[in-house]
Amino acid sequence: MLRLVRVWEDVPETMTAWVVHEPGPVGGGPLRRVTIPVPQPGAGEILVRVEVCAVCRTDLHLAEGDLEPRAPDIVPGHEVVGRVVAAADDVTGFGHGQRAGIAWLRWTCGRCRYCRRGDENLCPSSRYTGWDAHGGYAEYAVAPAAYAYALPDGYTAEELAPLLCAGIIGYRALRRSALPAGGRLGVYGFGASAHLATQVALAEGATVHVLTRAAAARELALSLGASSAAGADDEPPEPLDAAILFAPVGDLVPVALAALDAGGTLAIAGIHLSDIPTLDYQRHLFRERQVRSVTANTRDDGRAFLAFAGRQHLNVTTTPYPFDAADQALADLAADRVNGAAVLRVRG
Repeated sequence: MLRLVRVWEDVPETMTAWVVHEPGPVGGGPLRRVTIPVPQPGAGEILVRVEVCAVCRTDLHLAEGDLEPRAPDIVPGHEVVGRVVAAADDVTGFGHGQRAGIAWLRWTCGRCRYCRRGDENLCPSSRYTGWDAHGGYAEYAVAPAAYAYALPDGYTAEELAPLLCAGIIGYRALRRSALPAGGRLGVYGFGASAHLATQVALAEGATVHVLTRAAAARELALSLGASSAAGADDEPPEPLDAAILFAPVGDLVPVALAALDAGGTLAIAGIHLSDIPTLDYQRHLFRERQVRSVTANTRDDGRAFLAFAGRQHLNVTTTPYPFDAADQALADLAADRVNGAAVLRVRG
């Protein structure tokens, strides 16, 4: 190990990991299982022995080439839960054996106008776990301690992992939707992020209508307390004060806008969206309807959401996969065969 690093456990020199070798359709096997060196923590970093890593739709976009990998043979995964086994001497806040979460946002410059005004998610120099640097589809992972999260009690590792992206992004999308107190929220698509954001909205007094194509997802939505659940192209039973589009389907943008009441806001969550059809001004935007995108998150979003999850226990629905089935997890996600969040069990 490097000098000035506290090492609390024996750490092997190499580890098993999955890498995005040749981006393409998941059925063609863009992932490859390899043996690579265990990363060493640099200044300000922690080394985590990975327990689980949730499988995000962003991982799917990366594997299929919708997002161009920023490094060759990158290890995907940015919803990482593990135990701290080593740390640089300058790290505070994380000790031996502590459970830590590694999320999507990995580094920002802290100097640009966006960072200075509190919008670090818009930093043009920002870096991301599983895109710029190796992520959690591996036995070990490093992360800057300043961007890692202490995790709430009362959850298993498998339940915690989806909170680190699906939960945080869903929370930011909910805030971006400008849902008024006691308002009517439409949720388009109902995967990992949506099922967590829905619970936050319900806990805060909203009425939630879910619109998604998968029957199992509609059943889950109703079991969590949604007032209705219908097909993605259906009309909700009442006008919406706000809506969130979680499905990466541009065709649903005019559908969701048409469902908004006057003054309503549509928040589009996700890093990738297929093309949006032509909008009709009178039908989709007039009467002060508006569209907002959601770009990553700030650390304040993460801390606020995880604090909420600590106060208000969330029902986290997961579909577990063994570590050697990472490619199958992505294929199932692409085919809408995952209920809730897919989670890789790296250990145990």
